[in-house]
Amino acid sequence: MRAQFVLSEIGVGLRRNLTMTFAVVVSVALSLALFGGALLMREQVSTMKDYWYDKVNVSIYLCGKGDAETVVQCAKGAVTAQQKKEIEGDLKKMDVVDTVIYESSDQAYKHYQEEFGDSPMAGNITPDQMPESFRVKLDDPTQYKVVATAFAGRDGVQSVQDQRSILDNLFGLMNGMNVAALFVMALMLVIALMLIVNTVRVSAFSRRRETGIMRLVGASGFYIQMPFIMEAAFAGLIGGVLACVMLLAGRYFLIDGGLALQDKLNLIDFIGWEAVLTKLPLVLAIGLLMPAVAALFALRKYLKV
Repeated sequence: MRAQFVLSEIGVGLRRNLTMTFAVVVSVALSLALFGGALLMREQVSTMKDYWYDKVNVSIYLCGKGDAETVVQCAKGAVTAQQKKEIEGDLKKMDVVDTVIYESSDQAYKHYQEEFGDSPMAGNITPDQMPESFRVKLDDPTQYKVVATAFAGRDGVQSVQDQRSILDNLFGLMNGMNVAALFVMALMLVIALMLIVNTVRVSAFSRRRETGIMRLVGASGFYIQMPFIMEAAFAGLIGGVLACVMLLAGRYFLIDGGLALQDKLNLIDFIGWEAVLTKLPLVLAIGLLMPAVAALFALRKYLKV
């Protein structure tokens, strides 16, 4: 009987404040979708880092014949055979180095034509314009500075380039977008909490006569508050379900169907469905508990029991 009464009161409360309940559902859904999206974005960045940092190389470009007048580091002229031998030997002696591959100008030109042969600029490039280099694979890509410090400015070395630094700019941008999403999520969360508190206040005021009678007949404070708390929790749960649907639909649209980024960007290791599914219980739990807790605190102020 008591359970039936509580459920009936929940239905009455939701119908009385239908517009505000709808606003709560939408705001909770959007904030939780942004929260889940931020978690997935962070996991995607982490996955990409693990994938790409394992593949990046350190490139040591050597001075060519035409670099003496244009590159300060090559003022002494092109790299000599002895210098190349010494550089390669010193690289192989370093503990942080895994493998060392020498790439001649002709090999560099061939690779350039394979990758950018369709570019209008490709026809203007000649093999002698491509610098010789050593492609260095590190055991730990974070130890790039050890190699850079040892070889930057050395005779015969034009420059030392770490591909990781290029990726860091991309990951920095993605992390910035993640922070922006979290900021918007926090803003939406504040709006949702304000709506929940206001909805509970209006609901408590509209039913002040019923709650007054319940107090007179000896109903406990928890029993009086329960319908209001469950109303908020129910609205939050609906918002959580909608957020889960948006996350699933977003992952499908962006990666599998719609934009189909997985087919268009083969070089990116995208997160799988399991990464999305593991976030859904957390989203639902927050959607259920957050409004309930907010309603409980609001009732302490607006509903004296």
